[in-house]
Formats: sequence, structure tokens, C-alpha cells
Amino acid sequence: MAVLNIPDSGIEIKNIEEIKSFLSKRGIAFSIWEANKTLSDDDSQDAILNAYEHELKPFMEANGYKTADVISVNPKTENIEGIRQKFLKEHTHSEDEVRFFVDGEGLFWFHIEGEVFSLLCTRGDFLSVPSGYTHWFDLAPKYTVKAIRIFSNVEGWVANYTDSGIDEKYNKA
Repeated sequence: MAVLNIPDSGIEIKNIEEIKSFLSKRGIAFSIWEANKTLSDDDSQDAILNAYEHELKPFMEANGYKTADVISVNPKTENIEGIRQKFLKEHTHSEDEVRFFVDGEGLFWFHIEGEVFSLLCTRGDFLSVPSGYTHWFDLAPKYTVKAIRIFSNVEGWVANYTDSGIDEKYNKA
């Protein structure tokens, strides 16, 4: 279940419709997707993509996305803390960052027009962050994320770090 947090205001929102509305007003798409079949922990990337093809294919075709893959990390993943650090600094992308959480959880942080807020994403959560938006991502404390990543650029994830330091105020050790 997604949870939106605005730490500087002490606000926490758990109602999905309120979360969708809040994000939509800021240009971020959020919805819930469901698999068309039961998945297991050891399913292949192809099996995962096929289970969500009924959601994935129309979205990609309607929005001009070219490729999708599955990222899967867990506490046993080699260099897991190094992977976490790569995402933990505020950055932007030259393309939209589109993620669908198949399993696990992760915390997306946003810094938009001076406002900082976070969205805890869990299984079933779909998120599309427009290009140029400042954000960062934390996979702690559980260090378990399995997500479909959707790209318009076949080269995949490329970060442009801002070096603003604002992330340091909100990140937990």
C-alpha cells in the first residue's frame, strides 16, 4: 500500500485516491496495476513482463516507450549498499522515470518547486515521473525491490545529479 509523506508539514496520506490527486496536481502519474496470473519469487523477467503485458503494452504504445526490463535486488545482492547510494542522491533524467513495483518496496523522494515529499511504493504501485523532475530513491530499510522499468531511451537509466545536498536532510543512514 502506497504512503505519501510530507515531512516538513507532518502530513501522511494513505488513501489511494488522495495520493493520486496530490501527485497528479504535480504532474506525476500514479495508479495500481494487477498481474493477470500469479507470480512466484523465482519467475524470469519474461514471465513477469508477460504477467503485466495487459497493462504494460497499452501504456508503452500510447506513450512512445521502447523497452522495459525488470530490476530485482535484495539484501543478498552483491554491492547492495553501493547500489543504494547510486539512487540516493538527488538527480533528474532526460526522460521520464517509469516504474511498476512487482514486489518489495522503495521510497521515492521528490523536490518540486521547493516542496519535498516522499512516496513509499509497494507491490502493485505504478509511478511515472516526468523528465527533469528532481528526485531520489531509497531501497532501505528492506533492500528488496522487484520492479518493471519502462524506457523511451534504450540505453536505460541515466542520472544527472544535482549536487544540491537537500537529499541529505531527509535520507536515513
